[in-house]
Amino acid sequence: MLLSVNTFCLCSFSERNERFLLFQSKGQSNISFMYTGSDKICELMSQEEDAIQIISRFGLEMGVGEQTIAEVCEAHSVHTPTFLAIVNYKIYHQRAIPADIDIPTLQRYLHNAHTYFLDFRLPRLRRALIEAIIPADPTTKIPGLILRCYDEFVDEIRTHIEHENAGMFDEHEHDDQRITDKLTEIKNLIIKYYPGEVERQKSASLKEESTVTYTLISVMSDLWHTEHDFADHCAIEDDILRPTLLKKKERSAQSRKAAALKDSSEELTDREKDVLIQIVHGLSNKEIADVLCISMHTVVSHRKHITTKLNIHSTAGLTVYAIVNKLVELNIVESGNP
Repeated sequence: MLLSVNTFCLCSFSERNERFLLFQSKGQSNISFMYTGSDKICELMSQEEDAIQIISRFGLEMGVGEQTIAEVCEAHSVHTPTFLAIVNYKIYHQRAIPADIDIPTLQRYLHNAHTYFLDFRLPRLRRALIEAIIPADPTTKIPGLILRCYDEFVDEIRTHIEHENAGMFDEHEHDDQRITDKLTEIKNLIIKYYPGEVERQKSASLKEESTVTYTLISVMSDLWHTEHDFADHCAIEDDILRPTLLKKKERSAQSRKAAALKDSSEELTDREKDVLIQIVHGLSNKEIADVLCISMHTVVSHRKHITTKLNIHSTAGLTVYAIVNKLVELNIVESGNP
C-alpha cells in the first residue's frame, strides 16, 4: 500500500512538472500550473521538497489532514496570497509579484528563516563539521583553518540577518553573493585539501574511517543545502520583499501628493473670492485694493493663496474656474464689464 501511495505522489509530481516544463519551453504562461488556495496542502507537502521548510517558516504544522492550503492558512492567520507567492516562487520560479502581498506576513516568514539559520541550522552544521574533520591527522592545521573559515561565514550571516531584523531592507548593502562565495570556499577547501586516508592517523580502524567518511559526506550535503537555502532566502528578499516595499513607498508618496493637492484645492474664503472676481474683471492689484478697501500687500497675499489652493496660475484659468463655480457670469466676462 505504501508503494502505491508513493507511486501516486511521484506520478502526480512528475506530471505537474513535466507539463510546466513543456509549456515553459514553448514560452507559454505557466500560471495554470501554479499552486492555488484550493489545492490540498498535504499534496504540496508530499510532492515538493521545499514545502516542509516553507510551511515551518510560516508557523504551520503537520497533521493537516485533507484541508486545502487556504483553509490551513486561514486557521493559522497566515495571509494565503503571500504564502502562495513564496511557494510558487521557490518551486516554479514565478517572478510575477502579486499585488496583494502582505508585508507583515512576509517579514514574519523571513524572520522565522533568520531564527532557523542562527539558532538551529548553522550551529548544528558546525557540530557536524567538527565531528567530520577533527579526526584527521592532528599534525595538520587544515581542519582548524576550515573551521575558522566556517566561523567567519557564520559571522557574515549573523551581521546580514541582524541588519535585516533591524528593518534595513531598503538600505541593505547587497552582501548576499559574498556570503555565498564564502560557503563555496568552505566546500572547495574540504574537496581539495582535506587530509586523505593516507594522512590520517595510522591507528584508526577501518570502521572509524568509514564513519568519518560518512559524516563528511553528510556535512558536504548539508553545506550544499545550506547554500541553496540561503540563496533562495536572499532571492525572496530581493525579488519579492524589496519590490513590495518599494511599491508601498511609491503608493504612500502618491497618497501624500493627492492629499497635498486636495489641501491645495480647498474652498476659497469669501475675501479670496472677492479678489478672484476682480482679477477676472481685469483689474490691477492697485485697482482691486481700491475697490475692496484693502492694502496692496493684502491683495498680493490673497492672490498667492488663490493660485496655491487652485493650482491655477493664469488669468484665463482663473476665469474658467470662476465661471464654472458661478462666481461670475459668462456674459459679463465676454463684455468685459464688472
